[in-house]
Amino acid sequence: MAIVMLDHIGIVARTWQEARGVLVDQMGFTVDIERAPEPDGSYFAPEGTHNYFVKVGLGQTRIEVLIPSVPGKGAWKWLEKRGPSMHHLGYGSTDVTADAKRLQEQGLVLIDLGADPNRLSAAFFQPKSAGGILTEIVPARGA
Repeated sequence: MAIVMLDHIGIVARTWQEARGVLVDQMGFTVDIERAPEPDGSYFAPEGTHNYFVKVGLGQTRIEVLIPSVPGKGAWKWLEKRGPSMHHLGYGSTDVTADAKRLQEQGLVLIDLGADPNRLSAAFFQPKSAGGILTEIVPARGA
């Protein structure tokens, strides 16, 4: 079990077109259609967001663009309060469940998304317990 990479940086945006305009059109990054096919991206029900991924250079790191679509959910509130901005850091792990347990033992507070805690496909931790940064653990790609 180990966190082996920075998988992605999550940002919240008003629209995919707005974020795409900056990340793809202006900065020259490419869309990762394997992780989130256009036009609708991948829907993440616990947050009520449509998510898109952009490849950053030659490495494995991605930018995840969260587009809130459900009023009152966390990302929606984030956008209302802060506007488009960085939302979280996502780390790749070879064993999400084991790393989530280890981080909890180290004092990070797991956010309950209703998943089976013994079989996590992703784990989020409260910013107040993680140095002020919403932290996510996901399966490491290619590990």
